[in-house]
Amino acid sequence: MITRPTGDADAGFWWQGAAGAGVRVAFTSSAAGNLALHVGDAAAQDDDGPARREVLARRRALERRLGVAAGRLRFLEQIHSAEVRDVDGPETADAAAPVGDAWVSPDGSDPLAIMVADCLPVLLVGARGDGGAVTGAAHAGRPGLLAGVLERTVERMRDHGAEQLRAWIGPGACGRCYEVPEAMHAELTAGRPALSSRTRAGTPGLDLRAEAQAVLAGRDVSTAELSGCTIEDRTLFSHRREPGRGRFVGVVWRPEGEDPRSGGGARGGDAGAPR
Repeated sequence: MITRPTGDADAGFWWQGAAGAGVRVAFTSSAAGNLALHVGDAAAQDDDGPARREVLARRRALERRLGVAAGRLRFLEQIHSAEVRDVDGPETADAAAPVGDAWVSPDGSDPLAIMVADCLPVLLVGARGDGGAVTGAAHAGRPGLLAGVLERTVERMRDHGAEQLRAWIGPGACGRCYEVPEAMHAELTAGRPALSSRTRAGTPGLDLRAEAQAVLAGRDVSTAELSGCTIEDRTLFSHRREPGRGRFVGVVWRPEGEDPRSGGGARGGDAGAPR
């Protein structure tokens, strides 16, 4: 397990690190503000509403921190599905966000974002034979995780030539906090022992992180887990703790001008060697 460094000087990032081939991976904190248009006041406003403009301004600020051009960071309209999308060219200013719950950039050149607030953000990087990378980002909430969003993301990345796949599982609701009714627990954990958990109160719970690790390990993907529970950690948004307050993001990107054959070089902690 990679433990998040304390006293991180990069305000707005919960954690970030180098993933090789010039690619970086990171998770924002609540200090970066709500980055979703579908929650809080932004959800009830038209395109020119002040809350929506604030969200877009925060996204532009994040892009500056990432070292990518304004408007290049790609967001999905997430629906808790297993739908995986390839990035299919530059996004136009008036384009609606594609619908789905995972992205794949076949050459690693597209900055990808996944919004979460208790669900797991999973960032993936695979090596290509030419020294470049295939990158992916998945929203692994309970419905999508159980429907196969991680399996489909891995398959799509390998279709694009990814080898030696690595994944970084970001912070989400932990199994000690994610309480569910007994009947739901019995139904969902049948045949999925890693998913089963008990909360601190001794009630039925779900361990999405352990299930994600089991799914990835079963497909020969090495994983790095970043310790963190969104319900417990108030530097992160949590839908269960504070519904509608906001979403943080997991991002995988290559800073513009970075050589794909380099090891990285941008600021932040080393992404380590996934298991």
